[in-house]
Amino acid sequence: MRLRSSVGVLAGAAAVLLLSACGSSGGDDNAAGAAGTSSPAAAIQVVASTNVYGDIVKQIAGDKAEVTSIISDPDQDPHSYEANTQTQLALSKAKVVIENGGGYDDFMDTMLKASKNTSAKVLNVVNISGKTAPAGGELNEHVWYDFPTVEKLATQLAGTLSEVDSANSSTYTANAATFADKVKQLEATEASIKTTSNSAGAAITEPVPLYMLTACGLVNKTPGEFSEAIEEGTDVPAAVLQETLGLFSSKQVKLLAYNEQTSGPETEKVLAAAKANGVAVVPVTETLPAGKDYLAWMTSNVDAIRSALS
Repeated sequence: MRLRSSVGVLAGAAAVLLLSACGSSGGDDNAAGAAGTSSPAAAIQVVASTNVYGDIVKQIAGDKAEVTSIISDPDQDPHSYEANTQTQLALSKAKVVIENGGGYDDFMDTMLKASKNTSAKVLNVVNISGKTAPAGGELNEHVWYDFPTVEKLATQLAGTLSEVDSANSSTYTANAATFADKVKQLEATEASIKTTSNSAGAAITEPVPLYMLTACGLVNKTPGEFSEAIEEGTDVPAAVLQETLGLFSSKQVKLLAYNEQTSGPETEKVLAAAKANGVAVVPVTETLPAGKDYLAWMTSNVDAIRSALS
């Protein structure tokens, strides 16, 4: 899924906003609807495209950073994101910016350019992952479901924070190592599931959790045309929908990974078919659920897959 937004109006408004903010002093509140931490005035200003990356920053920087996560509402459809002047202002002050990349959150580059902030250090997670599109296919840009990528991000983020704030470099390095160790434990759980999953079939509504499903040894049986149409917000051809529904009645899949943040008539039919045929449903989201950090969220996702297969 790619985040779509309205950012064109901000280019003209940004200059006015920045001028009006010049005389302001005191703490910088996070953008409306954004999640962040209350931090000392000297904290590193960090802006992340979603609260997934915002939380990872908090795990590594602690109170040394003040984080603004542009997409943070777990009930918000990321497709419908609309930029606002407060998030634009946060970007103008940012020392570090984290974007997913891969076409997922292109609004970040547009907003950063409008803010005229040329000094911010930008971490593009898809670039960090080293992943590329397969021959004849499209890149699955949902790389935060890929634990080796998240490990790489933690290491690079610690290095970037250390460049900005060398006095606390040892803290960032230690926190990143602790975080990475916990991510490795999740990888070990995936590997354990893979030993017993026997290449079972899985269905998806969108490619969001595919990296995790693959690491658990599952094989995606969903017609590519179905998940692509859902991801792009276009109609699913009738024949493709029927083929997808047939996965459940013919018992070709052991679970359905269902993106709760975007639904429509076709995905609801798929969900109903899974339930009617006794196929386990594993709900997934693109942003952090309320009350969970990244590690707790991913632990619950892995546990749900293991439970579905049992």
